[in-house]
Amino acid sequence: MAAPSNLRSFITVGEAAEVLGVNPITLRRWDAQGKLRAFRHPISGFRLYKREHLMEILTALNERA
Repeated sequence: MAAPSNLRSFITVGEAAEVLGVNPITLRRWDAQGKLRAFRHPISGFRLYKREHLMEILTALNERA
């Protein structure tokens, strides 16, 4: 997957897990299953999640409740 152009709009697995209220392992599993799209840091290869996308997910979940 291509590297994101603006890394400031992305957060790490740990930060994303905290935002969504799940374990970081869950995010890695969702990525492997294709449920949640992760980008890769261009140097380290670590997973990064777009902050805006996570907020959209939370909004959608709150609307369902």
